[in-house]
Amino acid sequence: MTHATPVRRDVLAGRLVDVALRLAASGLPVLPLPADKRPFGNCADCTMNACGGRPNMKTPGRCLCPRPCHGWAAATTDPAVLSSTPWAAVWRRAGAVAYHPGGVGVTVVDLDDADAVAWARATLPPTLTVNTTRGEHWLYSGVMRSVNHVRAGVDIKSLMSYARWLGPGTGTMAPLPPDVRALAEKKPSTVRPAASTVTVPAPGGGGQCRHRSPAYLERGIAMAEQRITDATSAVHNTVYATFLAVLSAHGRCGCLTEVHIERLFAAAQAKGESPRHCTVAWSNALAALGM
Repeated sequence: MTHATPVRRDVLAGRLVDVALRLAASGLPVLPLPADKRPFGNCADCTMNACGGRPNMKTPGRCLCPRPCHGWAAATTDPAVLSSTPWAAVWRRAGAVAYHPGGVGVTVVDLDDADAVAWARATLPPTLTVNTTRGEHWLYSGVMRSVNHVRAGVDIKSLMSYARWLGPGTGTMAPLPPDVRALAEKKPSTVRPAASTVTVPAPGGGGQCRHRSPAYLERGIAMAEQRITDATSAVHNTVYATFLAVLSAHGRCGCLTEVHIERLFAAAQAKGESPRHCTVAWSNALAALGM
């Protein structure tokens, strides 16, 4: 009985590696995925992209680290990497195989519940469909930017994202329709869905959420830009800490838009940070706050 659990893990790991190798042989970039469906965090050497990360975030791949670091960008089709010793330990902790849809020219419309599935069936053209534990994945041929919460229970996973492999699905893959692309443009890209706005108690009683005050928000973004600009050392850490502070103050009320995020990224890039570093720091801050 003592060795039952390790044996089961090894068997599962072996099956996951077999699936990953088969998918990789077909040209699908894959990576191990824990049970909580989030990619494994960076190793100590790659934390906060101390390793330099990858200069190009538009295609899958890795830094020189032999471990599966950098989230979705760890996805690979290299069998030597997938079956390497450093990855073996990670496979034993994994619960599934994930893949990078944008790496094979695919967009996944992730429908998270029955209501979302019903909406898709009434709105979107039929396509290749994969059943999930709670809903369905609808796969279309074509790529676009990945956006979460485009509507209730609907995420879009394509470029710079990952999706869990749940089988080949049924049906024939259709071209990416304009209706799906429009989902990413209909509402400003906010950190949280609009339904969560004005959930923070107003200071002093009564009135609107202070985060909705243009002056308060503008002052916060300006201070964040200045903090990054004034950094003379440890720029990586300063950028991450600043992103974390901004999200802590403004991330849950829905008032943070792409314009604000672009300002923060621009300030960071002016200090030598790459777009890759900015994206990973922002994602890490979101994860740290549970967003």
